[in-house]
Amino acid sequence: MGKRLTSQRRGRGTNTFKAKLKGIESKYLTQSEDTKNGEITKFTKDTGRNAIMAEIIFDDGSKEDLVAAEGTYVGQKVEQGTNVSIAIGNVSNIGSLPEGCPIFNIEKVSGDGGTFVKSAGNYALLVTRDSKKAMVKMPSGKLLQLPLSVRATIGNASCGGKGEKPFVKAGTKFHAMKAKKIFWPSVRGVAMNAVDHPFGGAQHHAGKSKSTSRNAPAGRKVGAIASKRTGRRKKN
Repeated sequence: MGKRLTSQRRGRGTNTFKAKLKGIESKYLTQSEDTKNGEITKFTKDTGRNAIMAEIIFDDGSKEDLVAAEGTYVGQKVEQGTNVSIAIGNVSNIGSLPEGCPIFNIEKVSGDGGTFVKSAGNYALLVTRDSKKAMVKMPSGKLLQLPLSVRATIGNASCGGKGEKPFVKAGTKFHAMKAKKIFWPSVRGVAMNAVDHPFGGAQHHAGKSKSTSRNAPAGRKVGAIASKRTGRRKKN
């Protein structure tokens, strides 16, 4: 008797594929017109996140956990507000920052706590701004218009060299994927038996068209779903 497809098992939502660990929430918690002074008290490695988290204690006793900027250290004084000094690790709205300033952990709308550019080593550039909007160049190269009131951290996210480190062995890759709740390793359908997958069989190739209807049942909905075209593209 064949087994359920992996996509079927995952979609069912059992404990096997359920995210059980909760990481540290990275978020700007307070929004004030006044400048707040704080100090980085410790760094933490968060599950499923490559960038290091920094715990910041402010003068009023409040605490924030944010993605640490490259070059910050324990005991460093940081500022949050509208008129902060231009220094790595400080947080301000992009309307108060100079053009060309590298920023990360950028809000999409004012007060959401930080949405864009939070991956290890990434940063965006504040290209230009006018009286209403600012133009930000994202790590992908895309130009994004954002309101001047959104906040961002000056600098770039920590652990920039993380992607250059090789996994070396399969066990390291397994634990890295497990922390991010990514199902790995993934077995190819053509490598399975005929009872386990529509592409399975002794010949180890699909054996039929990989195009599938968008309304196909779960056991058949594999391959190129509702594909507009198939085959190789012509060069000219």
